[in-house]
Amino acid sequence: MTIQPLQIGPVRLATNLLLAPIAGYCDVAFRLVARSYGGVGLACTDLLCPEGVIRENKRSMELAETCPEDAPLALQLYGGNVDLLCEAAMWAEDRADAGLAHVIDINMGCPVDKITKRDGGSKLLCNPDHTLHMVEQIKSCLRHVPLTCKLRLGWDDASIVAPYLARRLEEVGVSMITIHGRTTEMRFGGEARLDGIAAVVAAVKHIPVIGNGDIRTPEDAARMIAHTKCAGVMIGRGALVRPWIFRDTWSYLTTGTIPAEPTIEEKCQMMRNHFYSLCRFRDEQIAVMVFRKRISWYAKTMNGVFGCRPLRDPMRWINSAADFERVLRDFLEWRATREEQLRRGEIDPIQADEESAEVAA
Repeated sequence: MTIQPLQIGPVRLATNLLLAPIAGYCDVAFRLVARSYGGVGLACTDLLCPEGVIRENKRSMELAETCPEDAPLALQLYGGNVDLLCEAAMWAEDRADAGLAHVIDINMGCPVDKITKRDGGSKLLCNPDHTLHMVEQIKSCLRHVPLTCKLRLGWDDASIVAPYLARRLEEVGVSMITIHGRTTEMRFGGEARLDGIAAVVAAVKHIPVIGNGDIRTPEDAARMIAHTKCAGVMIGRGALVRPWIFRDTWSYLTTGTIPAEPTIEEKCQMMRNHFYSLCRFRDEQIAVMVFRKRISWYAKTMNGVFGCRPLRDPMRWINSAADFERVLRDFLEWRATREEQLRRGEIDPIQADEESAEVAA
């Protein structure tokens, strides 16, 4: 199995690993966290509404927010109105000319009702020929930025259109296809279908196909690539718990080894970086609200021998950056004390491990 970085039209990536555009999670602050560990070949913005982009309304501009460290980046558009999509694509190309984007992606895979009811996302799979005509028009509006598409297998098992659509998309000039191995009807249930991804890979001749779905470990990525022959993988929910999964996966794919997991102290510093990036791009109160919710994701990997309740529970009640720092400081001091007690034999390690498992459950 030969693993190499991806080429998307004129854009050369450092790896073959992509960060998925998970709505509500993968904003610029989180993308910077994932990028800080290495291994991210390309990241993508949240879904951008063409009308909001054209008008440059506040919400759309927040979703499109980026910075020089957040590169290379794909801007992802959704919708069913070809005129608006063409105008938004030209807006995105202007951003690319300014060095703020490198790829434009059309979402054909989101199964969420509020997207499909606007004829966007995976609703575009229901009329492949109309969708192809739409993409052809968008492509004709672009001068040099590569256009890519993200698909699902089809709306349901009776309408698996992804192999046909991928082949035709290549013919109209799309530079890359990402395929999530589920139908719209499956949403995020069941298991991603590797055979379905393999059928899409087999349908195209020259452009890379990226597999997506159920990548939670480096071994999952290797298994998908081996089974489907896809050129790379897109990782979504697995990155929310372990933002360093791209580093680990690239290492595993290229050397067969997985680096040591970040220490608790390193994970706390990662949380700091995330928090203050949120302050930088939004404001302190947004950072507070995000971390009240996101702490459950970070805490999943911070149980260890002693558990993480002294971090997780107080973090849900913070009101300021000062509160955030106090909770982290208290947690690290508590862990240092417990480690010293364990070293002295004042704590039974088996009992401590059982208590940690009980808290995690």
